[in-house]
Amino acid sequence: MDAQASAPAPGTLRRSVSLGQLIFFGLVFIGPAAAVGIFGTLDAKSSGAVATVYVIATLVMAFTAVSYMRMSREIPRAGAVFAYAGKGIGPRAGYISGWMILLDYLLIPSVAYMFTGIALNSLFPAVPIWIFVAVAVVLTTALNLAGVQLASKVITGVVLLEVAVLLVVLACGAYVLSVHGSERPWLSPFTGIGGFSLIAVLGAVSVAVLSFLGFDALATFAEEAKGGVRLIGRATILCLIIAGILFVAQSYVGALLSPTTPAQLAANPGLQGAAYYNAVGDSIGQWLHWLLALSKAAGAAFAAMVGQGAGSRIIMDMARERRLPAGLAKVSVRTGVPVRSILLTASGNIVVALWAATRGDGLDILSSAVNVGALTAFILLHISVIGYFLVKKLAPEPGNWFLHGVVPAIGAALLVVVLASATPLALWLGLAWFVLGLVVAAFMRRTRRE
Repeated sequence: MDAQASAPAPGTLRRSVSLGQLIFFGLVFIGPAAAVGIFGTLDAKSSGAVATVYVIATLVMAFTAVSYMRMSREIPRAGAVFAYAGKGIGPRAGYISGWMILLDYLLIPSVAYMFTGIALNSLFPAVPIWIFVAVAVVLTTALNLAGVQLASKVITGVVLLEVAVLLVVLACGAYVLSVHGSERPWLSPFTGIGGFSLIAVLGAVSVAVLSFLGFDALATFAEEAKGGVRLIGRATILCLIIAGILFVAQSYVGALLSPTTPAQLAANPGLQGAAYYNAVGDSIGQWLHWLLALSKAAGAAFAAMVGQGAGSRIIMDMARERRLPAGLAKVSVRTGVPVRSILLTASGNIVVALWAATRGDGLDILSSAVNVGALTAFILLHISVIGYFLVKKLAPEPGNWFLHGVVPAIGAALLVVVLASATPLALWLGLAWFVLGLVVAAFMRRTRRE
């Protein structure tokens, strides 16, 4: 097929992403070593039961992954949950879903950029975290603007590097534990220190789901995937399974190696970001601290890049439906990406990340607040499955009461429990973002009338 035939129509995205590229996109956004950056926060919140946190978080996200898989087959659009809820529930619910998940695509890349800054600052303490953050935002935004194919080549290398380094960490950690023993009881990553608290674990799960949010970003590349409509669903499930196994393994090993107790981390939030790096450096060697920090810095920066790209595509789809200013729907003919939406998303990322980088508790604030938007959107996603297949009966085949009724209902109920366990700060931030969304919606309605 020649270049002219394969070129997308004006204003449309370019279908050039394969199943393998989708999996790498998902893995780099999820981050094979995502538990490293947030380990200290989860360890403190769960009283040491950090491995159990990831077991529960994986199960909770599995229900959401199934709903994404079903809806992405029926409605393969870049707006993802915005489009799903719009069809399955109604236009207003679609707008709310899209708007609320945009909060996470503003905050998640910001958290990832913070991870990059923290990792590099642990190696070069004389350089402020905010400088590393600013450089990472500029470089990854430039890659997003260059087009999905160039970005995918870089991402493939980053994922392979991060997985290789993580396997080295796990192997060396297992060796140290077998020779020198552990800093904590062997089952404590599952049972906690000083007793198991379900409330504490659920509170940590509301933060831990941050680690998994890369799989939902895959649905935003539905208009760029080449192949059948099942491609997105397959990549989504595979990414979730791989990530869940890696998170439980690295958090278990990290907890047993950590000389800092959960109580100490809770009392000193400034220690949380570097807790895993310090555990590895102290117990195994500084060379591995350096290797892990460098791979995590690269992995987090490119995870932020994928999140930035996914957020821009939701903005683009909402703009096409005139739910946001129409100018944001513009797609570059040369690169096939939504340039204005990418620049808008990048601007929000750098403002939030630089603000957090200047505060000692910046990571704790962002990681606590980041998931409210996604959890709200995911709940509406589950409702949209029920509405699309069983209530409106829009699918060509008859609805399956278990797959389209029981599974999404359980998924929604679990997410309500997790959302209720979020911090007051997170809930207030989510409410403020929701109110801002109502203001934007009112403005857009007035603009359309004029």
